[in-house]
Amino acid sequence: MKVLGFGFILLLISTWQFLFAQTGRPIYQSETLQIEQISAHTFVHISYLKTQDFGKVACNGMIVLNGNEALVFDTPTDDEVSQELIAWLETERKATVKAVIATHFHNDCLGGLSQFHSKGVPSYSSKQTQILAKGAEEPIPQNGFEDLLTLKAGELEVIIRFFGEGHTRDNVVAFVPAEQVLFGGCLIKEVGASKGFLGDANLQDWSETVARVKANFPDLQNVIPGHGKVGNGELLDYTIRLFAND
Repeated sequence: MKVLGFGFILLLISTWQFLFAQTGRPIYQSETLQIEQISAHTFVHISYLKTQDFGKVACNGMIVLNGNEALVFDTPTDDEVSQELIAWLETERKATVKAVIATHFHNDCLGGLSQFHSKGVPSYSSKQTQILAKGAEEPIPQNGFEDLLTLKAGELEVIIRFFGEGHTRDNVVAFVPAEQVLFGGCLIKEVGASKGFLGDANLQDWSETVARVKANFPDLQNVIPGHGKVGNGELLDYTIRLFAND
């Protein structure tokens, strides 16, 4: 039996990562919630928000799952769908939600936060998000941080960091170093997207903020935008160009 060379094994791993990055793997789907696997320990949860200006909008969040512990980034859009997500994690994955983290104060991040609180799940956001959520009469995350927070699912580390203003004054991103996955939230646009809702945006700083994200995370394998398809570092480049002249 021929033994596979190390180089060939690396090629297989790279191909596997490429396929994940391009397609994801839908592993759960209902009328209100879809979950796709992006890498070994990261998933996208997709729920839907009805808006006046943009119609029915698909909203992305991230799950980091390691062993029997999960971190959820941005809630689904309401309490009912949040319960559906929690039930999937508890029943299908036998996992406990260790924390839920909001990446900014809009309701596509906080819409289901009360359901997580009712389950005893601790919630986190920047202190700026806490202030803005209170002003917008949205559910308020319990624990605030300044510019940097590190959490773990098991031994898998996730870094949550504020790089500057863009979609909102408080938008943060979440980075999984072991798998080079970035959840950019609404700060990052899918390739080909429009500028979207700009009611709370800082158009002048947006490109510069994303450029700082890119400089700090130059080897990204997967980038999850707040809305639309998962991609790679090209999403950062597209977002930088999209707001470069504002």
